[in-house]
Amino acid sequence: MNWIIGILINAVLFIAISGYFSGLHVDSFSSAVIASIILSILNMIVRPLLILFTLPITFLTLGLFLFVINAITLLLTDSIMRSAFDISGFGMALFIAVVMALVNLILQVTFLKKDK
Repeated sequence: MNWIIGILINAVLFIAISGYFSGLHVDSFSSAVIASIILSILNMIVRPLLILFTLPITFLTLGLFLFVINAITLLLTDSIMRSAFDISGFGMALFIAVVMALVNLILQVTFLKKDK
């Protein structure tokens, strides 16, 4: 259930970011959902490998390089989706990665139940 909620949250984020910034183009909400599913699959398969290969630089940057890895997975999603989901470049992908991380952090802090 949490996976589906995460997919929908990311899809809404894609639509919202594309509405405010011209660097991201999403054809429709269904395209955003499909892009979110593809991103989720890439995060399960490709992201751990990228983290493993870039562990030294991730360690040196105190984890900030993870935003670059997230941007790379977003660009991979862009290349799979073709014109239905289009990111203008690496800078925009990095911006989207940071925004998604911040929004997900805020949602987790706000709605995650704390054990007492």
